[in-house]
Amino acid sequence: MSDSAEARACFMKWKYSRHFTFLKQADKNITVICKHLTRQHRQSLLSEPSSSSIDNTAATPAKQTKLDFTSATQKVSEGELKKMIAGYVSLRLLGKIPVCGKKAALPDRKKFSTYLDKCYADMEMELKETFESLEYISTTADIWTSHNKSFLGMTAHWIDPSTFVRGHAALACKRVRGRRTYDVIGNEIEQVHSAYGLNSKVTATVTDNGSNFIKAFRMFQKSDSDEESEEDEEVTLTDVEQTLSTESEGQFSLPPHLRCASHTLNLIFHDVEKWLQANEAKFIYRSATSKCSAMWTKANRSSVASELVDNFLKKKLIVPVSTQWNSFHDALSRITDIPLAELNTVCTQFGIKCFTDREYLFLKEYCIVLKPLTVALDILQGEENCYFGILLPTLEIVMSRTLALQDELKLTASLPDIIVKAIKVRFSSMMDNKEALLAAVTLPKFKLRWIREEEKKDMVRVMLTTECRGLSLEDQQPAQDHKNPANSTDDFFSFEEDDCTYSAETEVMEYLKSAGSELGVLGQFPRIKAISLRYNTATPSSAPVERLFSLGNLVLTPRRNRLSSECFERLTLMRYNNFFKNNTAK
Repeated sequence: MSDSAEARACFMKWKYSRHFTFLKQADKNITVICKHLTRQHRQSLLSEPSSSSIDNTAATPAKQTKLDFTSATQKVSEGELKKMIAGYVSLRLLGKIPVCGKKAALPDRKKFSTYLDKCYADMEMELKETFESLEYISTTADIWTSHNKSFLGMTAHWIDPSTFVRGHAALACKRVRGRRTYDVIGNEIEQVHSAYGLNSKVTATVTDNGSNFIKAFRMFQKSDSDEESEEDEEVTLTDVEQTLSTESEGQFSLPPHLRCASHTLNLIFHDVEKWLQANEAKFIYRSATSKCSAMWTKANRSSVASELVDNFLKKKLIVPVSTQWNSFHDALSRITDIPLAELNTVCTQFGIKCFTDREYLFLKEYCIVLKPLTVALDILQGEENCYFGILLPTLEIVMSRTLALQDELKLTASLPDIIVKAIKVRFSSMMDNKEALLAAVTLPKFKLRWIREEEKKDMVRVMLTTECRGLSLEDQQPAQDHKNPANSTDDFFSFEEDDCTYSAETEVMEYLKSAGSELGVLGQFPRIKAISLRYNTATPSSAPVERLFSLGNLVLTPRRNRLSSECFERLTLMRYNNFFKNNTAK
């Protein structure tokens, strides 16, 4: 290879060679020419600046060089460039705001706040119109604390009597100041019911097992004796001064109270844990769960450990959260899904003691026994197709399936009996509850199929027949008009009581024999339909109001903690009720 070819090859390896053209080689030097000078400044004369020009340059600062886009290979029009910049700056938001006229101003904060107020008023009006057409409504209530502020959340639930579609809406997420005592809670709940005209329509209010909620309903709930005293027409004399002095106490009444079934089931997990801590299995339970806790801590706090688990097991570990029900069971199930050999390999990498065969078997049996409880918990937390009548059949299935696992267990053979006993104790007030039994039997999906004892089946059948007989004649009249034509003689000799008794018994018998599990079947049985709508309107848990609080976390962020309580409530309610989504076409 010649010297010139070798120099050219070295020049081509230079990282800036694309900007220059190779001319020649002289000894160890090469001569190149700049492509930019040749192409853009061919007519310019290059000369050494004089001393005066150097002095002038030092005296005056250099101006910023203007960019010339005329030589760009891909030309962009001015309008296109502005559109790209506007899209980058405003994220295409300005293009979606309708402005009529050249001098019209874009809506500012005050205008948008006024618009939100109008939307909230429209939403309230729509809800009130919906509630006016309904006969039965249930509510849920709970208190949530965020950013050192307490809020009372309430949701409403109903069943459309014509389509049997479950409806729901958020009623309030209002600020509660001061101590959250039972009287404050009772007063706030009554105010929300009164604001929407629901005092006479609410069949039940579902809350958790908090002592302040339980006491509020125990103190202010309208009892049966109060209803009987209202029907008494006897005139009694009352001390006016005493009446006025006690006017502020108990001046409102609350609807019937239901405790959240999901929260009660979650308490059974704590009962199981207490039993394991006090039983002979406490040593293996503590050793196994402590190793699991060490794995969760390691994987949660160390990114290297988390990547190791992800690469080795192809899945991440679930870390239990105290506020999320089922999370402890789900976290243990994820660990027991891993083969013991691979699990101990990860423990070795983490520097944690390996699991023994006995501990691994205990964790597997623990997850198997508690699986029916977790499935029931997920069912009862539903909302769209979840009714109060689902509660008792769900509990019966949980108890039967849990006891059926007893023969397969070795280390936790006595645990199913503990779970069943805890269910019977926690739900003792619901097992023979009239409203719960009628709600379950008037769901076509269950009827009497979930009851195993024949005596109990007969009792519930008689209870349903008696309830049908007790319906008013106005409710029964539409179903009877087509049977008897207008005849004065027949009307004179008709015996309404016998006819009602016969038709009620017949309707119950035909309903229990009917096929189909959808709620639409109830359209053929007007009395059964009325009973089902009344007792199944309530939800078995207060999970819907918990979802309202989860949505509130997205609205009341740390950067928006100065948001007023009224504005926060309106934004949260409109977002929960999908007001803007449902009214986009309006």
